[in-house]
Amino acid sequence: MSKSSLSEQTLLLDHGSGGQASNRLIGNLFFKYFDNPILNAMNDAARLELTGPLSMSTDSYTVDPIFFPGGDIGTLAVHGTVNDVSMMGARPRYLSCGFILEEGLPMETLERIVASMAHAAEEAGVTIVTGDTKVVPRGAVDKVFINTTGIGEIFADPAPAGNMARPGDAVLVSGTMGDHGLTVLSGREGLNFSTDIKSDSAPLNHMVEALITRIGDIHVLRDPTRGGLATTLNEIAGQSGVVVNLQENAVPVRESVRNGCSFLGLDPLYLANEGKLICILPQEKAAAALELMRSMPYGEEAVQVGTVRDGAAGPGKAGQVVLETPLGGHRLLSMLEGEQLPRIC
Repeated sequence: MSKSSLSEQTLLLDHGSGGQASNRLIGNLFFKYFDNPILNAMNDAARLELTGPLSMSTDSYTVDPIFFPGGDIGTLAVHGTVNDVSMMGARPRYLSCGFILEEGLPMETLERIVASMAHAAEEAGVTIVTGDTKVVPRGAVDKVFINTTGIGEIFADPAPAGNMARPGDAVLVSGTMGDHGLTVLSGREGLNFSTDIKSDSAPLNHMVEALITRIGDIHVLRDPTRGGLATTLNEIAGQSGVVVNLQENAVPVRESVRNGCSFLGLDPLYLANEGKLICILPQEKAAAALELMRSMPYGEEAVQVGTVRDGAAGPGKAGQVVLETPLGGHRLLSMLEGEQLPRIC
């Protein structure tokens, strides 16, 4: 950051006081990257133009390290909330962002994060319309925490929901599992498994809109973040009262991620993903949905990984996830117990 744009080189407690330093930080940094008429009005709240049913989500991001291959805490904060809003069959429109910043954080670091957030918002087609900044004493927070809240207009009718999976449905995923979780862990511990391990953090709202408008009859959409694919499928099975039958050899996992997980004793089915979705829809529409997903950015490796059944026959009962091994055996996949990887998002 040049001295002409913001003379201070590190954050001071004064930057959170609401006085002149705060105004310089907001005007010379946040307005520089988040520039839009709604934000520039500088009111205490944003006036939004929205109609019909809405989808709203909020999340806080504390990832460690804050920069990692494939993204950073800023892109993660935008992508995570955009994707959560989208999974309700909505077009994300607006975001708020709140920063809790540690005194002494280099301004260069903060600018890099804000710039990446602006780029992520532009790609997703959302506008950051309001925000807040707090600066706390050294040690009261680890560098930077970000909260984002998103809101969008639901256009799907009926909207996808976790209780809508039906026996006979196909279970699709938009790509490989575990990339984000292993990337963050590798960066945190200084491990070097392979050069191709990077976070999958990405906006999925354009893919969601295409699936709903061009394929239709989408029963469930979810992004398998913390707890990974296994935990998310357990949530869906419980909400819908069905059995999810997962084919182990169909779940896509990069070889480098698989090897890293084997070395560390981790299961990629439980690792976080930040740019992948689960799509559950009637089996007869699965082929068309996969073709569409593979034609779009962030969906090139989409595959069917399982099916939904009622539990009346076969292993498992309603609310459970059954993993079918390559040898034809079966085992129950439970939800994640404990915190496998803290500070992952």
